[in-house]
Parts: sequence; structure tokens; C-alpha cells
Amino acid sequence: MPDLFDAQPQAAAPEAPRPLADRIRPQHLSEVIGQTHVLGPEGPLGAMLAAGSLGSVIFWGPPGVGKTTIARLLAHETDRAFVQISAIFTGVPELRKVFEAARLRFTQGKGTLLFVDEIHRFNKAQQDSFLPWMEDGTILLVGATTENPSFELNAAVLSRAQVIILERLSLADLERLAQRAEQVLGRALPLKAPAREALLEMADGDGRAALNLIEQVMAWKVSAPLDTAQLSSRLMRRAAKYDKSGDEHYNLISALHKSVRGSDPDAALYWYARMLEGGEDPRYLARRFVRMAVEDIGLADPQAQTHCLHAWETYERLGSPEGELALAQAVIYLALAPKSNAGYVAYKAAREAARRSGSEPPPRHILNAPTRLMEEQGFGAGYQYDHDAEDGFSGQNYFPETMKRPVLYAPVERGFERELKKRVEWFAKLRDKRGG
Repeated sequence: MPDLFDAQPQAAAPEAPRPLADRIRPQHLSEVIGQTHVLGPEGPLGAMLAAGSLGSVIFWGPPGVGKTTIARLLAHETDRAFVQISAIFTGVPELRKVFEAARLRFTQGKGTLLFVDEIHRFNKAQQDSFLPWMEDGTILLVGATTENPSFELNAAVLSRAQVIILERLSLADLERLAQRAEQVLGRALPLKAPAREALLEMADGDGRAALNLIEQVMAWKVSAPLDTAQLSSRLMRRAAKYDKSGDEHYNLISALHKSVRGSDPDAALYWYARMLEGGEDPRYLARRFVRMAVEDIGLADPQAQTHCLHAWETYERLGSPEGELALAQAVIYLALAPKSNAGYVAYKAAREAARRSGSEPPPRHILNAPTRLMEEQGFGAGYQYDHDAEDGFSGQNYFPETMKRPVLYAPVERGFERELKKRVEWFAKLRDKRGG
């Protein structure tokens, strides 16, 4: 009876099937689709390669835009060993082995391009461990991250590497990718033109996702090209790329806020819908709408804040999805309301003035004098009761006596603040007249 561990002759295994994305991976930088702003002659990488002085870089961009492919090709172009690790699966012991192997190559005259995927997931100590090897040239670091490097990477790493932003692929880029896939597979996508465009739109700028979708469609056995409805019935749309705690969250809420501030209800509704489709909590959006009403509309339309609070209350009573309509109407109201940040600016100016003069006491004439000693000290002396004054306005000074009167609130000529502006100017005229 043969032993279990006896060596047995093995038949040659057939080549494992390779995913389409791997089969059409570019072999040269000139074959990379998209990112011409980076790889072109005037781009940062193009200029570095032309000058023969490639330095460490951090690729910042969404998934599926070529970060790994470009890193691999950079190693090939500069005759360096390509080593790839992921911050998710790599700890300190593995890093030590990587650095030691790179040191041995370095002593033999061979450089190492170390590609670190998800580099933002390394902690501060792990990121610091790269520094000496970067400084002496043992490794050329190429990091990849989908998160903002300003927040996620150490200043020391950022000071030694150039951040390069990679952009999501355009529809034209994805079409070129589809044509390359058709050449490799030797046949055309079994889709009518509108369905073909719909397929590429589903990829949402992600080249890897586009190739996976194309590979899936190519596997179907169909007798005639499919239209958009037939494609949709066979293929689930990809979920929108949205991380409720990451950059995309802040990018989309920024787009929504600025659309409201820019009085564009259509754009505001679009970004509101994008966030809902991505799974955002409507309560978070309701809170932000109240903030927009206070910060960007303010007293130009005092009803805006009330409208947002009522929409929020309606959502709490109805829940999703019905309550989301109330929030959508609040978005429209905010976008079309007259805008003013005069109250917001005045508040910030008041806080700054308070910080500068925080120890100044109020003028004595507006202080109460509950004791005889305080009366003898002049507290409350000379106070004028405004209701007894002409027009119900005394014009007295209420700022500290040593402080020059500032102008903090400057209402605009829009909405209800137009009326408030008239009141401010009227009181200012009476104050000048009465020497306040």
C-alpha cells in the first residue's frame, strides 16, 4: 500500500481561467486608458519618467481607475522589482521581511518599488517604519488609497511622497475599454447601442467593474442583441459607491450644501437622492437641512428653519420612504429661498470680538444695583428706560466703555432681511442723533 506522502507523478494542470480584467491588463504605460492628466508629457508621472527621477508617490482615487496597474508598469519602466502588499493583511513582522528583502536587492544594485494598497489602514507606527527605507533609497514607495491622504497619512510620509489624484474613468474611457475587451474576446458585446451605454454607466467610472460586467454579458448565450430593458432584467445594477464615514460622504454632502447655497433645486435634489440611494440616514440629512437654513438663509427667510424642522418631524412620524418626500420638499424650499449669511457672519464676528475683549465689564449704567454699596459706586446711574424714550429707543451705549462700537450684523437686500436692513439703518440714525 503506497504511503500517503509518496510523491506521485502529476499530469500537467491546464491553465486556470483568467479574469478578463487580468487578460487585458496593459503591458506598457502608453496602453493605460484614462489618467492622461497624470501620465501625459505634462503630467507629474510623465514628467518624472522623462527626467529619469521617479520619486515616491501616493495614488488617491476611487476603485478601479488603475492604481495597481500603473504602479506595476512604473516598476517595469524604471527596472525595479515590483512588490505588492496590502495594509489590510500585512503586520509588522511581514513588513520587516519586505524591508529586509528590499535591502538585499539594494546591496545587489536592484531597486524595489513597494506598492502598498489601502495604505491609509496602516497606523502611525507602521507608516513611520517606511521612512528610513524611503530616505536611503532602499524602496520607492507607491501607496494607494481611496481616502483623503491629508487626514489618513502621517505628515512625515506625505512630506516624502507626492500625492497624485487619479480620476474615475469617463464614459469615453469605458467605451475604449469595452472595445479592447471585444478585441481580446474576438466578438462584439451582444447589446444594442442604448443598452451598451447603459452597461457602461452601471460601472460608474470603475474600469474593473466595467470589465466584470462585460465578461458577465459575454457569457450569455443570446440569439440577438439585447435592448436596455432586457439588459436590466438580466443584470442587477451595481450599488452606488458610497461610504457613510468616508470621503464620498463628505463629498456628496458638500455638493448638496453648495447646490442649496447656489439656489439650484434640481442639483440639490439630485445630490439628496444620491445620498439616499447610497444608504445615508435621512435623519442626518434633516439635521444638515436645518443647519443650511440657519447658515445660508438665516433671517432672509425665517420660515426656512421652521419648514426644515416641520419636514424633520414629518419624517419621524412617517418614516421611510414616505417621510423622505417631506425632506425633499425642504430641499426645494431651501434652494429657492433668498440667501443671507449675515447672521452667521455676525455671530462669528461677535465670538471673535468677545475673545479679544473678554475681560471688559459692561458699562455701569446698564448694571443693576441690588445693594447700597453698588448704588454708591454708580451702578445703574444714568440708565434710560427705553419704553419711556421717544420711539421706544434711548440710543444708549451697551458695549464696554473702553470698546469702540463695532458693526457685527450687516443685513442684505434680500428677502425679509431687506426689512431688517431698514430697521438697522433707522436705529443707527437715531443713535447718531441721540449720541448713543
